[in-house]
Amino acid sequence: MPPKPPRPDLTHLSNQDKDRLIDALFARLDAVEAGLGMNSQNSSKPPSSDGLAKKTRSLRGTSDKKAGAQDGHKGTTLKRVAEPTDTIHHSLPSQCNRCHRPLPLDEALVVERRQVIDVPARSFDVVEHCTLEVACSCGQVHVSAFPAGVSDVVQYGPNVKALGVHLTQGQMLPFARTAELLHDIYGLSVSPGTLVAWVGEARAALQDTANQIADNLHIAALVNAGESGLRVAGKLHWLHIAANETLTWYGVHAKHGMAAIEAHGILPKRIGVLVHDCWAPYWKLDESIHALCNAHLLRELVYVKEITGQAWPDAMTNLLLDANKLCEAARKNKRRSASMMSRPSARSMTLS
Repeated sequence: MPPKPPRPDLTHLSNQDKDRLIDALFARLDAVEAGLGMNSQNSSKPPSSDGLAKKTRSLRGTSDKKAGAQDGHKGTTLKRVAEPTDTIHHSLPSQCNRCHRPLPLDEALVVERRQVIDVPARSFDVVEHCTLEVACSCGQVHVSAFPAGVSDVVQYGPNVKALGVHLTQGQMLPFARTAELLHDIYGLSVSPGTLVAWVGEARAALQDTANQIADNLHIAALVNAGESGLRVAGKLHWLHIAANETLTWYGVHAKHGMAAIEAHGILPKRIGVLVHDCWAPYWKLDESIHALCNAHLLRELVYVKEITGQAWPDAMTNLLLDANKLCEAARKNKRRSASMMSRPSARSMTLS
């Protein structure tokens, strides 16, 4: 935004000075109006800055295709399993409904099968572990031991713990709602505090894996970086993300800039490509080769089109979208070619 000019005494200004003042005020007005028109759909501003009046707008253009599945699309349906959990044979009448003679039920054959897939109606399983004691004729007493992990008189098993961690960390449910869901579906009274403890156990168990992911991303040829605000204990923190095609790493930090980037240690001193949203701290990572996120560039082009009305933003948008389509087609063709190369030929199958 242009600097705010001082308020002059208009009575002492020449016509030329007044013209310059008017130009400066219009420039400032244009900057203010431009800032008011920015949102997460046409700039790199985060969605949280849009407020309650935000409206999602797709960058996808119109298509001449009809809605729904296209002609030639191969649909999918539920597949029968080879070994059902249970089988119910629906009984026949004991006698013929025409001549009333007894039917040879032992000769009945299955003519059609239908399967119903459902979740178990029972709430949960309880496995009781018992240790045994026996005395030898010599007087030596032998006592069996509980398996590792069975340490309390009553405790939750690994499947319940894994479900609790998945619901809170994978599905992002609040701890209180996760506890309510476990009670409603399974009849288990798990407190939010217990869920927090389970998450802590999972974090400790997976720390080595998280460290390995961070190390691999640090040396990866290409990494995507981003950040988003979130609340921790009622205070604003930042969720920093580093990812590529196969690995994703998350890190929470109270700071937004270089302090967090340096503390996490993944992005500094990388020599590969770093894809980001043009956020200023990323440009301080001089060792990286910088590439801007095309999704953010498309939003910026929307904004330029809105404020200028010029045609070149549309042309640049089409160029980026066409380039993306070509890249996707090339990747798909490469995967198809690799699949064909790895598939044994008819001759090799015959000879083998």
